[in-house]
Amino acid sequence: MRRNKFLLLILFTGLLLASCVPQKKILYLQDIPKDDSTTTFVNDRSLSYKVQPGDNLYIKINSLEEKSTTYFNEVSGSSSSTGGSNLYLNSYLVNDTGYFHFPSLGYIYVKDLTTEGIQLKLEKRLAEYLVNPVVIVRLASFRITLLGEFKNPGKYDVYQSNINIFEAVSMGGDMTDFAKRNKIAIIRQTTNGSELIRVNMNDKHILESDYFYLLPNDIVYAEPIKAKQFVSTQFPYGLVFSVLSTILLLYAFIIN
Repeated sequence: MRRNKFLLLILFTGLLLASCVPQKKILYLQDIPKDDSTTTFVNDRSLSYKVQPGDNLYIKINSLEEKSTTYFNEVSGSSSSTGGSNLYLNSYLVNDTGYFHFPSLGYIYVKDLTTEGIQLKLEKRLAEYLVNPVVIVRLASFRITLLGEFKNPGKYDVYQSNINIFEAVSMGGDMTDFAKRNKIAIIRQTTNGSELIRVNMNDKHILESDYFYLLPNDIVYAEPIKAKQFVSTQFPYGLVFSVLSTILLLYAFIIN
């Protein structure tokens, strides 16, 4: 009789433990000591992203010649609204050969140029038509892909000049409790192929990492911890605990 009680207790305890993921595995930036007063982390990130085929560029022109400026902006599809998806809808696609077509100027080669470099190139060309032209060039949108243990995995378009890995995680609704946060993989396209980087989001020093900021077309993969092989968030633990509790109560009532 005592043996049966002991076995039921072990079973109940095992199910309880199996349903839990240690807090240490799900906390971000968890290695900051209680007496650590550090509040600033230096990140010498570079904003000199070089434009690649498939990128979308938003271009707006300003100059002292109002009529000519209006003409260039109208034929190029530029709009006074520069927020959200409007940047993407009124942007220029860089083709496979690194060119994009600009009205009146023809095809312009921009592969491996920064947005600042493209701006200077356009201002030089437009100086033939306008007085003191000022060109605004922005990367209209870039896409990131979230895979694995995200609550909402998928492809996401980013309508801003840069995004860090925590912002990307928030777009995916955060990671599940089963994500291996200390080994998040970033797959990045380079001129030589694909690069695989692993970052530790449990470590505060990620704030200083060269990979804290993502680049267009980055893929972020959250690998599951081994415990997921044995437990599922969809398992009806509450129902199992209720049934076991009822069985134990009935058993105790019968033997007494």
